[in-house]
Amino acid sequence: MNRAKEKLRAGGTVLVLNPNFASPALVEHAGSLGFDVAFIDCEHGSADFERVEDMARAARAGGMTSILRPWSTEEGLVTRYLDCGVGGIQFPLVATADAARAAVEMVRRARGAHFDDTLVTVMIESTQALENIDSLVAVPGVDAFVIGLADLARSLDHPGDHQHADVQAAVDAIIAACTRAGSVAGFNLHLWENGPRLQEQGVRWFTLHARTMLARGSQQVRALLGSAATTSR
Repeated sequence: MNRAKEKLRAGGTVLVLNPNFASPALVEHAGSLGFDVAFIDCEHGSADFERVEDMARAARAGGMTSILRPWSTEEGLVTRYLDCGVGGIQFPLVATADAARAAVEMVRRARGAHFDDTLVTVMIESTQALENIDSLVAVPGVDAFVIGLADLARSLDHPGDHQHADVQAAVDAIIAACTRAGSVAGFNLHLWENGPRLQEQGVRWFTLHARTMLARGSQQVRALLGSAATTSR
């Protein structure tokens, strides 16, 4: 059984690592750090099919599953990625209930009897999705509705301003709609301090980025070591 799906069904919180780099070794190591899912980004990342296969295998070796975001939701492409061994698909820019249902059925056709062991998540990242939010988050078969904060802010005419009141109100509305429907809300957690509040609101799918972890870790090291660590090389 897919570990992440088990945790969600039990009411738990799932931690997803976006490794940011197409590194199977980093993905495998993430399993020992307590992550449940490795996120493979083929909408913006550089991984080809063979590297996707390697990263999916590394996730399994680390005791995790994997989920992949494709650059296109064309069915042949999605099926091919699933054939590479990924544990699920995260569909970008889903704005209607019909689109969410189509995503679920696409994975169901590709996975057949293994559908119940496959993750399906969709990204909520537009004003159109907000308008349709109640019907969208009620679609069965979707494991999490992940808020795409950057695109959502852009769609609300506040590009780059993730803290704008309109953007925060939209985030709250999406989480509340998920709660009403008994669905799982997801969030890309760049500012870790917001995690407890979001969890209290009902978010149970958090994606953390390796770049953020490296940046914060290096800042802490420099702060601890003082000026000796910040001199020019």
